[in-house]
Order: sequence, then structure tokens, then C-alpha cells
Amino acid sequence: MDSCFRRNDLQVRPGILAIPGGKTEQTFIMRAQEFRALFVRYKILALLLALAVIWIFFHIATDGAFISSRNLSNLLRQTSITGMLACGMVFVIIAGEIDLSVGSLLGLLGGIAAVMTVNLQWGSWPAVAVVLLLGLVAGLLNGFIVTRLRVPSFIVGLGGMLAFRGVLQGITHGATIAPVPADMVYLAQGYVNPTLSSWLAAIIFVALVVMTITRRKRRAALSIPQSAAWRDTLKLVAIGAVMAGFLVMLNRYNGVPLPVMILLALLAIFTYIGTQTVFGRHIYAVGGNMEASRFSGIDVSGVKMVVFALMGLMCAFAGIINTARLAAGSPSAGTNGELDAIAACFIGGASMRGGAGTVHGALIGALVMASLDNGMSMMDVDNYWQLIVKGSILVIAVWVDVLSGTKRD
Repeated sequence: MDSCFRRNDLQVRPGILAIPGGKTEQTFIMRAQEFRALFVRYKILALLLALAVIWIFFHIATDGAFISSRNLSNLLRQTSITGMLACGMVFVIIAGEIDLSVGSLLGLLGGIAAVMTVNLQWGSWPAVAVVLLLGLVAGLLNGFIVTRLRVPSFIVGLGGMLAFRGVLQGITHGATIAPVPADMVYLAQGYVNPTLSSWLAAIIFVALVVMTITRRKRRAALSIPQSAAWRDTLKLVAIGAVMAGFLVMLNRYNGVPLPVMILLALLAIFTYIGTQTVFGRHIYAVGGNMEASRFSGIDVSGVKMVVFALMGLMCAFAGIINTARLAAGSPSAGTNGELDAIAACFIGGASMRGGAGTVHGALIGALVMASLDNGMSMMDVDNYWQLIVKGSILVIAVWVDVLSGTKRD
């Protein structure tokens, strides 16, 4: 006979664990796996619910000042810089790499824009074009060192963090360079006309509908299983409602900030690259299994080079917007920018080991980080508490990623 021990209604037999109610360990594990699968499938929804809780808390704590047209405009403007970095960083992380130099590179490129327009008297648009090109070159340089010289991306990013910051302090001589031209300042402080923003929002929504229909037709033609049509319809309705709500709120206060519109354009471009192109599938494949990707004929080094180049380009965009927002080039610009961008990606669902993540998830993560900064500042929370809260949330986000089973052995 099998030996049996009873203690506090917990029954234990050799090779099997039974918990109160007669549920076996196998049943418990199966239900845990089902829960993890459900969480992974609706991770973005869970993140949006968490964001809603954060907004409601700060709205109550600030006596209704948080969710106001003016503050939402400022909040989204704050999000734009981190969001631009997150657009590039999420591809880097999906490809299985990391880049710690983005904050310093942002500061350097923004400083170069200020030097050109203030000290050298360049026009704003030639300066913007040169800065974008320099960002692309800097990203390619990082990618070259990682892929061709085989230096780990962590070390390349760490070295770039120090080197780019040193160059920035050298060209600015440790002093703020101001004021930049008004047409450059407009890039960060201007607003889109309400009528124009409404038309742009309508175009974006129609594009989403067309992409959804096209994707469903393509999957149906290939006999690939897909979710029910009502789910995609419900998703589109929700997106449309959120877009309409934000437009109404922002149009009550001057309109949609121009950097937010730029960020939305970048979101559309990067989402299209990640979900609708062969190159986007190669990024996920390289991050998921680099050796298998190489054996299947994917140019792994080429993919990583392009990913780092895009990261440099996003640093250029963010640097220009940051300089325009401050109306000056600062030797301390971009400090800790890499931490916010990386945290935004992980909070948004990117995996530490690569192969998983989305651009829209990273931008929601950036909005979470900006919301915490904005809300705690409105509540006059001490800076050290703000750092503690943000750091704790980053650790929790990665821990949840481990529990959800998205990380692979």
C-alpha cells in the first residue's frame, strides 16, 4: 500500500502532490500555464490597464489636475523624446543587443545642432539634415564595432556613453549654447492645427483598417489560423475611440504638439517595418536564434548594422527635439536617457534575451515612465523617491516577463 501522510488537510503521496479540494499538482501547473499564456496574449491590454490605474491615482492625488488638456499636452510632449529613443531601442533589444550610448549620443547630436545654428550661423534645416546624417553614421559605427570587430554591444555602448559625453563637453566647452533659431524651436514647442490633426488622425485610422483587412486576407489565402474578425473589429474601435478622445482633449489646449505628431509618424513607420517587412521578420529571427538565422541564409551582421543605424537616427531625432524644447544646447542633455529608453522597452514587453517586443509596447512603456515623472513631480515627491519607484517598476516588469514565460532557455 502507498504510504500516506496527512497534515492540515494537505495530502502527500509518493510522486504526486495534492492540494485541498483534490486538485493535483499537474492540474495546478496546467492552470498556471494557461494563465501565463493568457497574460502573454493580452500583455499590452494589461499594460494599458496599469497605465489607466496610474492616471486615475495621479488624477485623484492632484485634485483633478493630472488629466487636464494642458497637462496631457505637456505629458505627451515629455513622452516624445523617450518615445523616439524607444522606437530604435526596441529593435536593438529584439535583435539581442543593447545600446547604453543613446543618452550621450542624443546630447551630442543636439549640441551639434546648437553649435551649427548659434555659433556657425547655419540655417535650421541644413543643420537638421547634417545632424540626422551624423546620427546615422554614429549608429553604423556602433554596429560595425559590434558585428565586425566582435566587441560586445554592452561594452560598445558603455564606451560610447563616455566618449560621446566627452565630445559634447568639448564642443560646448561645458557651457550652454543659446538661443537656437525660432524655426527650430517650433519643432518642439509648436502645435498642429486642429483641422489638420483631425485629418491626419483619420488617415492613420483608415490606414490601420486597410492594414488589418489586408493582413486577414493574406492569412486566409495562406490558410494560416487567425483570431476572430470581431476581435480585430473591437481592437480598431478601441483605437479609434482613444484617438478621438485624445484629439478632443488636446484640441482644447492649442492642438496636438508637433513632436507628438512626429512620434506618431515614427511609430507608424517602425511598426510597419517590424510587422510588414521581411527585414522586420529577420530582426525577430536574429534575436530569437542567431545561429539558426545564420544557417537559414539571413545576413545577421547586416541586420544588426541596420538596427544600430536606425538607433543612431532616432538619437538624432530625439537630440534635435530636445535642443528645440530647451531652445539651447546643454552639455548635460540626455543624461540617463538610455535608462529611460531601455526601461520603456522592458516595461512594454521586450524580452531581455531578444526575439520579443513591439514598437507600440515600447511607446506605451515610455508613456508609463513619463506619467510617473509627471505625476510625482505634480505631487512634489522628492527626487530620490521618484528614482526608487521607477527602478522598482523596471525590476517588476522584467520579473513579470520571466513569469509570463516569454523568455526562452
